[in-house]
Amino acid sequence: MDWLIVGLGNPGDRYARTPHNVGFAVADELARRWELPRPKQRYAGLFTEGRTGPGGPRVAMLWPQTYMNEAGRSAGPARGALRLDLDRVLVLHDEIDLPFGDIRSRLGGGLAGHNGLKSLKRGFGDAEFWRVRVGVDRPDSTDPDVVASYVLSRFREPHAEVEALIGRAADEAERLVEQLGSTPDER
Repeated sequence: MDWLIVGLGNPGDRYARTPHNVGFAVADELARRWELPRPKQRYAGLFTEGRTGPGGPRVAMLWPQTYMNEAGRSAGPARGALRLDLDRVLVLHDEIDLPFGDIRSRLGGGLAGHNGLKSLKRGFGDAEFWRVRVGVDRPDSTDPDVVASYVLSRFREPHAEVEALIGRAADEAERLVEQLGSTPDER
């Protein structure tokens, strides 16, 4: 396996189409583009694997079903079973510190109070994994309850703008996976 891609979100219809679940939506889009098999229950999540295309990198896709705050309990064992270095893990997640529509990627960095990233750091033992940060904006408050309500409520932006955001985030994830390619022993 060349990559483990982890989409962050919360399970269940209640959280679908919310800013906090944008990681799940981007993972769904990548699985569709790459025509990956239907996910099955594994590693306390939904898991599938395949290639990005003919001769492309081998990818495993994980949607933890543990809720955001415990995503590391799912992703840690998946990474261990796949025997991947941490820099071969790509996490897709919402980022309230970026304006809606901004997409940035990076290796490692701070956790910015993101509970899913904190849990992944615990599950992996370090935070030096790749991230595609999907800007969902923040409310005009720093009150934790207001922020939680904001990210767990439906998107306020029009459906077409949300779909475009998901598509651009998937484009960035694809770019990273293709650019960084297969693991060195596969090249």
